[in-house]
Amino acid sequence: MGGRDGNNYLPDRYLFTPIMNEINPWESSSIDDYQKLFDEFGISRFDELLPRIKHPHRFMRRGIIFGHRSYDSIVDAMNSGKPFSAMSGFMPSGRIHLGHKMVMEEIIWHQQQGGTVFMAVADMEAHSVRGISWEECRRIGVEEYILSLIALGFEPEGGRIYSQSTSPQVRDLAFELGVKANFSELSAIYGFNGETNIAHMVSATMQSADILHPQLQEFGGPRPVVIPVGADQDPHIRLTRGLADKMNLFHVFQSDGVVKIYSKSAPEKAFKTLAKRLAVDFDKDDIKMFEGHIDVKGDMEHVQDAVRDVELLVGGYAFMPPASTYHKFMTGLQGGKMSSSIPDSIIALTEEPKAAAKKIMRAKTGGRVTLEEQKEHGGVPDDCTVYELMLYHLVEDDNEVLEIRNECMSGDLMCGTCKKRAAGLMEEFLTDHQKKREAARERLPEFGIDHKF
Repeated sequence: MGGRDGNNYLPDRYLFTPIMNEINPWESSSIDDYQKLFDEFGISRFDELLPRIKHPHRFMRRGIIFGHRSYDSIVDAMNSGKPFSAMSGFMPSGRIHLGHKMVMEEIIWHQQQGGTVFMAVADMEAHSVRGISWEECRRIGVEEYILSLIALGFEPEGGRIYSQSTSPQVRDLAFELGVKANFSELSAIYGFNGETNIAHMVSATMQSADILHPQLQEFGGPRPVVIPVGADQDPHIRLTRGLADKMNLFHVFQSDGVVKIYSKSAPEKAFKTLAKRLAVDFDKDDIKMFEGHIDVKGDMEHVQDAVRDVELLVGGYAFMPPASTYHKFMTGLQGGKMSSSIPDSIIALTEEPKAAAKKIMRAKTGGRVTLEEQKEHGGVPDDCTVYELMLYHLVEDDNEVLEIRNECMSGDLMCGTCKKRAAGLMEEFLTDHQKKREAARERLPEFGIDHKF
């Protein structure tokens, strides 16, 4: 499963162990130590890839996207013009806010870079985990999430919006993935116990199917697919990477310059077909046949292409392990976590613009206790929710953000002035966004969505 040089898998000891309960996608809201994600959970640093990305998103440039798994496969595809995809989903359980906007922007950016993109309304998850009715799932999905997604720039060409409950491809794949998953694994990752309902467990494999289905033949076949997430969603990524490997007929990894191909569940005919294909692509002396596996001296990517071709020929999936990016969490306006259950902590994209501006004027800052202290010692922008709003959402120009930061730290910029600026920018953004949302309502049929309730 893990630890192989060629596939950049998470090492075996991290895949299905109780330590993963520390990050639960249904309960976690903050990560106190991002370094721990590098050291213990096998997430790679994103800044190492940044020089290879031609037009990085501001989240990438500013270190807001801090980590990844296998995102180098996406960068390679973007730079070479090869097919790639991005996928995400939203559980329709409340109002859309700035945290959701972050993921939508990342998906739309990948679409603009040439990727095909998929957006799921996770209604089966909302129904099973939150107990929300199907009709309400549908209403929230469209009114809160889909309208804002389109308003932010999602396009129908190369884009698919769907609900889990109405996608036969996703439901069928989830059933097949369920054959490879077991209760012990799900319990280790998610903390499931005897009180967890079966539908909640099924929703976990449904999300894995969401992530893997862009690689089905009808959607273009195996390709790199990236899932932008907050670090609390990493359990879904780990589960899916493991299931992708279990679903494949062959396991391929590289060791000491030799590509090793093991037949896990491939029929004998498939193994023989692969041997014939490799004999055509590589010199005879570079291929060694063993009982149940083949060693090849050659380029890893070339070998993997041959293996995928043969697996698809005999009816397999040939899934590539999904890539992922990890962004930092936004702080709530009053400090602490940003949560839909705490209205004063968030700014909803459907919120009345002037009301949102007033929230910013009441927000927690990194300023000093008195004006004199602020002028003498400067503020602390890293502890300021108002600066964070501008860093994440309100100011596109990097130099402008840097200037705000420096003026704050030098004591030249007062919190009241900064709040007024951010409040004005937020009011302007929401006013414009909500106009675009109304225009998006008329475009719903372009995405195959019936917006009548």
